[in-house]
Amino acid sequence: MAKTKKHQLAVTDKKTLHQNLSFVAKEQYKMLRTNLNFVLPDDLKCPIIGVTSSVRGEGKSTTAINLAYALAEDGKTVLLIDGDLRLPSIAKKLGYKNQPGLTDFLQGGDTKVYKTNIHENWYVMMSGNIPPNPSELLGSAKMEKMLHMMADRFDFIIIDLPPVNVVTDALAISKLISGMILVVREEYVEKRELDNCVRQLKLSNVNVLGCVMNNAKDEKAAYGKYSKYGKYKTYYYQQPESEELPGAETVTES
Repeated sequence: MAKTKKHQLAVTDKKTLHQNLSFVAKEQYKMLRTNLNFVLPDDLKCPIIGVTSSVRGEGKSTTAINLAYALAEDGKTVLLIDGDLRLPSIAKKLGYKNQPGLTDFLQGGDTKVYKTNIHENWYVMMSGNIPPNPSELLGSAKMEKMLHMMADRFDFIIIDLPPVNVVTDALAISKLISGMILVVREEYVEKRELDNCVRQLKLSNVNVLGCVMNNAKDEKAAYGKYSKYGKYKTYYYQQPESEELPGAETVTES
């Protein structure tokens, strides 16, 4: 792996920033971090955790960001990968335009790993350019190779993935990850949609580590009547012109 100096990423979206959450929310992410220790094998060197949902808008990307931060805060070196190659949002939530990232490596080029300035243990790999074949890329031998390379230097890898009910991307990568966290937004997703998501995960033999109830009110709250498939239903994200950030660790295929 060739290296250059590291660029510091600044997180600007306070709504997704772990250290600006309420005390209760912080404790819930810490509990999620603790629970992972109970469901993952003790001898697993670098757990690779996918984060997905049934439909768009349930908070999977926010959960992935805050889980990565919570793990870094616990002394783990963490790589957060934006694996939502259709509607990437990690770069935007962190306050930057999309940069060379995952798809650049999967399509034969180099990628970059950026270090955040929020915590010295927290690194980010952005999605890169929008490809025409996300599912094939995520389930490819090159994706497996890249994850093996990253597992040699990180304690945890967290991958933000598209919703299961909308595209097959999260299922395509399932054989390459240690397990999946399913984010469920209360009073938003219909029960039949959640049931369909769980069924698809089971049929694909995905190791579901557990569910995160997002925006929970209380135990008596019911599922909402509507869910939003949004942009996934009709088209890909229209990516703006990106600006190259000076300095980053460049990852090359050895």
